[in-house]
Amino acid sequence: MAPAPDDTLKASMRAVLLISALLSVVLSSCGGGGGGATPPAPFSPPPPAKKGKYFTHIVILIQENRTFDNLFATFPGADGTTVGKTHNGTLRLHESNLESPVSPHNGYAPWVQDYNHGRMNHFDLVPIGKIPGTYVYAYVKPAQIKPYWDLAKRYVLADHTFQTEGSGSFTAHQDLIRGGTEVDSQHNIIDFPSSAPWGCDAPPGTRTSLITANNQWQQYHDQGPFPCLTYSTLRDVLDAKQLSWRYYAPTVGQSFGGDLWNAFDAIKAVRYGSEWNTNQASPETKVFTDISRNTLPAVSWVIPDYQNSDHPGDNSDTGPSWIAQVVNAIGESPAWQTTAIVIVWDDWGGWYDHVPPPGRHRFGGLGFRVPMIVVSPFAKRGYISHNRYELGSIVRFVEDNWNLPRLGTTDATSPDFVNDFFDFTQQPRQYVPIAGKYSKVYFLNQSPSNLPVDDE
Repeated sequence: MAPAPDDTLKASMRAVLLISALLSVVLSSCGGGGGGATPPAPFSPPPPAKKGKYFTHIVILIQENRTFDNLFATFPGADGTTVGKTHNGTLRLHESNLESPVSPHNGYAPWVQDYNHGRMNHFDLVPIGKIPGTYVYAYVKPAQIKPYWDLAKRYVLADHTFQTEGSGSFTAHQDLIRGGTEVDSQHNIIDFPSSAPWGCDAPPGTRTSLITANNQWQQYHDQGPFPCLTYSTLRDVLDAKQLSWRYYAPTVGQSFGGDLWNAFDAIKAVRYGSEWNTNQASPETKVFTDISRNTLPAVSWVIPDYQNSDHPGDNSDTGPSWIAQVVNAIGESPAWQTTAIVIVWDDWGGWYDHVPPPGRHRFGGLGFRVPMIVVSPFAKRGYISHNRYELGSIVRFVEDNWNLPRLGTTDATSPDFVNDFFDFTQQPRQYVPIAGKYSKVYFLNQSPSNLPVDDE
């Protein structure tokens, strides 16, 4: 994600969130004011999801800010490492807790420094305040992320999946709904908007930053458009074929995740259209409701609450269990036989990774590696793919499954993983639940984090 806002923005956001919370309490105690509380609308199930070429449902579970080496450095057979390059030699990666007390820097500027023209040896030159840059040479203790390892052992782990851009969460979440952030033929959005929320709900005067094809970006800092964008996304091509979709995310204006990670808050046609109240589903735990009712849409994006996101600095170890319980809910439902689940981490989070992004570096990309796990009754068993993929490959997977037109971003150039990850000649595998430290009931009863937006 992007560098932390300055102290003025931090104070402003805390004040806004405090006022919002107080107002919410007042309205609740007053029955919403005037006519009392409005009763919930009766449940009206959406049309059944339409089967595609391979699957009826594709579910994209998005976690936060981890490189492949940070989570899978020692996974048997994968391209991980426990030794990192520094500006003056090498350094052994230290084993660490999933709960990191600080969040490493991971905007485009530190990315450029870490990357160092493909040498991948300047991570130690990017300190985190008073903490030395060597802090990011770390891998998480496997026992603390056992659900991820268990899923990888049973299904497919892709160890050469790259971010579309060497940037943070704003662009990564846009990439996962459209494959790129180009606003015209010469400029892409990079990094993060100047104020939160990161979307149409941002304060007036909020700007994005831009980067050119040859990676000129400093002169375009805060020179991009207001983050309420009009470009096409998967929503447009899904709607055109009357295919259902939902974006499950924390509530905008009330939480870190809702303010920063709701990609469709930055899409004008959704934010100011009827789909904001139907296809955008908050809180994110509504995904369990749709699974239990067997009303899972054709395409789902599931965004966690901050405390369940694996984000460094969240002071929580619940992320692996969150993923396990969503996957378990699908695996134990009628949807299992016709579903593919893609688990991906949105960006590198500032952590060390040893594999340089391949190809010509344009528009700030490709970025560093992120883990990707694919779960399905037709997924190859315990398969590690060493083939190159990127976030645009996930967009392409959705398009190809329902024969949708290309959006003309990296979806048109990203490698396709269908023939690599799946074996459709095998009998669909029976689902075996993944053990997690925290249960589904825990997440259904969990209070939202509602943290102020003052972290990386």
